[in-house]
Amino acid sequence: MFDLAVIGGGINGCGIARDAVGRGASVVLFEQNDLASGTSSTSTKLIHGGLRYLEHYEFRLVREALMEREVLWGMAPHIVWPLRFVLPHHSGLRPGWLLRLGLLLYDNLGGRKRLPGTRTLDLTRDPAGEPLKAGFRRAFEYSDCWVEDSRLVVLNARDAAERGAVIRPRTRVVTAARSGGLWELTVEDRETGARDTVRARTLVNAAGPWVADVLTGVARANSSEGVRLVQGSHIVVRRLFRHDRAYIFQNADQRIIFAIPYERDFTLIGTTDRDYTGDPADVKASEEEIAYLCAAASEYFRDPVTRDEVVWTYSGVRPLYDDGASKAQEATRDYVLTLDAPQGQPAMLSVFGGKITTYRRLAESALDRLKDHLPAARKEPWTSGAVLPGGNFPKESYDDIVAGLARQHPGVPEALVARLVRAYGTDAREILSGARSMADLGRLFGADLTEREVRHLMRREWASRAEDVLWRRSKLGLRVTPAEAEALDEFMRRAAAAPNAA
Repeated sequence: MFDLAVIGGGINGCGIARDAVGRGASVVLFEQNDLASGTSSTSTKLIHGGLRYLEHYEFRLVREALMEREVLWGMAPHIVWPLRFVLPHHSGLRPGWLLRLGLLLYDNLGGRKRLPGTRTLDLTRDPAGEPLKAGFRRAFEYSDCWVEDSRLVVLNARDAAERGAVIRPRTRVVTAARSGGLWELTVEDRETGARDTVRARTLVNAAGPWVADVLTGVARANSSEGVRLVQGSHIVVRRLFRHDRAYIFQNADQRIIFAIPYERDFTLIGTTDRDYTGDPADVKASEEEIAYLCAAASEYFRDPVTRDEVVWTYSGVRPLYDDGASKAQEATRDYVLTLDAPQGQPAMLSVFGGKITTYRRLAESALDRLKDHLPAARKEPWTSGAVLPGGNFPKESYDDIVAGLARQHPGVPEALVARLVRAYGTDAREILSGARSMADLGRLFGADLTEREVRHLMRREWASRAEDVLWRRSKLGLRVTPAEAEALDEFMRRAAAAPNAA
């Protein structure tokens, strides 16, 4: 029996589980697929305040998000790092004075300390102007942060597990019913089909796009709250520019898109915003969305972005709180927490909306709402100063750690060392331990993915299939062949059945 059961292994569910177990609650978390397999791995990978949300007067949300940028950077400097954004001035859209005023507010609303502020660029002289059309002569440059979104989820789950939480991916909650003052959950292992019963004093529904399904189908609760599913799609193309800054482009339809350096050799472009009515598990980028992103980017880049340049697409569904906004891009990104706690009955908290940037604050708010039902929730918040696994090094020391490990392992390419430190931080030492050559890291599965890393992901991060490794724990799927991916999947299945198998 647990104090708290969490349904949903995305960023909100894992963040709540981590916070609760750190306050002394016994916690179990269920995720029907792999961790971060839904919305939380399909974001634009930004830790940001949301500059455009200022136009919708969401000042509380923007301020909270801006304050979180440096908090998360300090918690996980291996997977969160600063990124400068270039906003070209388009004379036919928002006026320059309005952009400058918005950025002044953006610079000062959230207590910025280490991130540099806004500056004006002359695109005829600055390298940021080189890939753009000649008509763009002035831009504003400001700061936000980048994050490896799916790794942020997994590291929250890992930290929760190391503090005593039970994390059960690929486990579906079939029913949840109040019985004898407790929640009684029937859960099913999706690999074996085996079912068992778990009891908990309190329940959190953080199922993301499936939050309404859990409410009405699993828990059979009456709810007047609505969820608005909004699809966001992205495209990845070969690298479009040489510098390491990102672009934010205004479009004639009043939307914005980003063009971001991605995985060293690529550029990520996104996102779209449109209502979605299908099964969230089936979402994928449509040809219409791909064409929209190519056209929007081509309005700015000197060399047009064409469909045949797209090497990968991904799409996710944002489970926004339905506030009745007329357009998908105008629906609030703020989170809404609803509490169902009939007199004398165990409570259920449901999470609607939210941004990856504010997941930690959302978790604190969730526990605050549960303080009358979960005694541990009355304890003081603690996560703002607690680093995530592998993040126990100073913010600016990434290069020093890479250089030190490269010296210790001279037979391992420095590019691999750099990738491992970026993904695992100080835990890269465990993967590289004793390695004097690549052969010491075991079988090579393609790109620079080794058996040592794969076994680490299986043992420490719940990876059980090739797609878990290639598209969520990393993005090496961009670099391996289908045959290599198939061989990796076969290896992982055999290794799971016989952990010491080669």
